[in-house]
Amino acid sequence: METDVLIIGSGIAGATAALELGRRGVEVTMVTRASDPKETNTNYAQGGIIYKSEDDYPELLASDIEKAGSYLSNPEAARILSIEGPKLVKRILIDRLKVPFDREEDEELSLAREGGHDRPRIIHWADATGRAIQTSLSEAVANEPKIKMLTSHTAVDLLTPQHNSTDKLSVYDPLSVVGAYVFNQQTGEVDKILAKKTILATGGLGQIYEYSTNPKGARGDGIAMASRVGARMANLEYIQFHPTAFYHPDAPRFLVTEAVRGDGGRLVNGNDEFFMDKYDPDRKELAPRDVVARAIYSEMQRLGETNMYLDLKNFIPKARILHHFPNIYEFCLQYKVDITKDLVPIVPAAHYSCGGIWVDQYGRTTIDNLYAIGEVSCTGLHGANRLASTSLLEGLVWGERSARDINKKLAKISLYDSDKILDWQYLGKEGIDVSQELKAVREIMWNKVGLVRTTAGLEEALRELKHLEADINNIYQTSAVSDELLGVRNSVQTAILVASAAWENRESIGCHFRDF
Repeated sequence: METDVLIIGSGIAGATAALELGRRGVEVTMVTRASDPKETNTNYAQGGIIYKSEDDYPELLASDIEKAGSYLSNPEAARILSIEGPKLVKRILIDRLKVPFDREEDEELSLAREGGHDRPRIIHWADATGRAIQTSLSEAVANEPKIKMLTSHTAVDLLTPQHNSTDKLSVYDPLSVVGAYVFNQQTGEVDKILAKKTILATGGLGQIYEYSTNPKGARGDGIAMASRVGARMANLEYIQFHPTAFYHPDAPRFLVTEAVRGDGGRLVNGNDEFFMDKYDPDRKELAPRDVVARAIYSEMQRLGETNMYLDLKNFIPKARILHHFPNIYEFCLQYKVDITKDLVPIVPAAHYSCGGIWVDQYGRTTIDNLYAIGEVSCTGLHGANRLASTSLLEGLVWGERSARDINKKLAKISLYDSDKILDWQYLGKEGIDVSQELKAVREIMWNKVGLVRTTAGLEEALRELKHLEADINNIYQTSAVSDELLGVRNSVQTAILVASAAWENRESIGCHFRDF
């Protein structure tokens, strides 16, 4: 298969890039491992997306971003997002896609304030903003004739002449990506897709941890694929743990949005004590996520508790809870927790990767013709800790910027000759159950590369992960391809990258905390 641009992933970043390119007449092929292109990290985003308030201005937003990021944010990335972001929200999401953001009685957009923000500048759709945005984007993608969507297709590896060409002299050429091997889950075959430009928009890596708010596909696929062909990585030690994931022994770690605390919800411990005053007296519940998550962790350690609690019932009117947080209400009710009457049990959970594949201001990686956008990338925007509601906006901004850059350059690029790329070599016929290997990766990461890290724990994690990697690679070399096998291969490689970055950084900063 041949295409102008191959986009791997269908969330806000990939879909925005696809739509911007398609509108310019560029042929785009999108690939997603899910059967439904709406099954993305974007779809699960609850809180909202940054817009602007009447008395807001770019410099103030940039300042909030840099402050939350422990002043390790890339100032240029913060400047770009602060200036371009609200304009793109208006042009693409509000005006063109008609995303039904909540409005006040006077029809003005409803603005919320979240932790780390100096102003109420977050727009939302109840507590399922990502779903509203993803639905609108997916419908637009489906209606764009220049975009071809391949569902239930898992990217295996990026194609580079240096690794995959029949011409052995290609090893001397500069590194470049010319497409990808892609596994068709329906047929069991692996095909070549040749492209002039390739965009990785594969989302996050939360599923390398035992407890995560991320969906099943967030297993570090893009990071592992880019690493295997030599792309530069940055800031992978900065894994943000969301402070408030719903806690129940039989429930997944469902995210309880930060907007709950923005609306007045308070954190309490098992003794019914408000405790954020001790950890951040000025900002309390509205402190940045790393501060709140560690405060919860410290209280759990101090009291020997399995979880802490969110108190909505005493601070947010019942009608407002039901109107603004209906999905959280319905989810918790399944586990006999009525958030209008009961304290909500919560724990931190792996939520967002602030680092990833290093990219420049247009999403270009260190490898020719390869772009990375959204959570898989590292623009430097988030520094050591992501400011609330910047993730969707970053995907929108760099989706548009990458498309703009690609459109300028396509005419000067030719497709690589498909006949010069080796066909996929099937390595085995028998499928292997790798669930135990994946479970081991997640447990190692949760226990030793989690919210609090120690030198000894990180060294143990690296030893154990490298042993696991050898076992998994042996399985990969001798077994039939499956989405699960590709996922565990990527998960262990991404886990090693994260653990290595955490081991190398001996300074506690942002969401990377070293307890020696």
